[in-house]
Amino acid sequence: MEPRARAGKNVGKMNFSHNELAQLLYAHGDVKVPLPETIRVLDEILTDFMQSTAFEATRAAQYAGRQKIKYEDFEFAFRKNPSYLGKVHEVFEKQKEIKKAREILRDGEDEIIKDAAEEEKRRDKAQEKVAVATPVVTIPSATSASSIATASAVPKTEMARREEELGEADDDVDDDFDALGKR
Repeated sequence: MEPRARAGKNVGKMNFSHNELAQLLYAHGDVKVPLPETIRVLDEILTDFMQSTAFEATRAAQYAGRQKIKYEDFEFAFRKNPSYLGKVHEVFEKQKEIKKAREILRDGEDEIIKDAAEEEKRRDKAQEKVAVATPVVTIPSATSASSIATASAVPKTEMARREEELGEADDDVDDDFDALGKR
């Protein structure tokens, strides 16, 4: 079936959404809520334009001996209208720029992740070396036997790391008791 013969299928049907066309009209200076007839006419115009462009591109592809349409076929279809051709070139150039930017970002992200993993491994090795070389700290002022055993088995760097993990969160309980005057 010839592509032009399919054009009768879309008569009376909306091919684009009402919101898309209303936004397009508003972007080009129409009122915020356009008339339904305006939307219908714009839908028919856009549908006809897209069908005729696709028909011309299909014709160029068939002439070249292909069944699938390529970018060059659309370039050939727009060859008589330089403004359309320029827009098509612009869209594809932007698409290439976006693709390159994503690749750069992805490559940079991969490098950052690898560097962070290597840095973490180096830190872990350094902590292990320090933990082996550091003597074990005992806390004589602990009240229970279990806390003495726990404290004596933990190296000094490990205690510092635990303290660092908690940050100031462990100090809040003491501050609350001081503020309430219970100590």
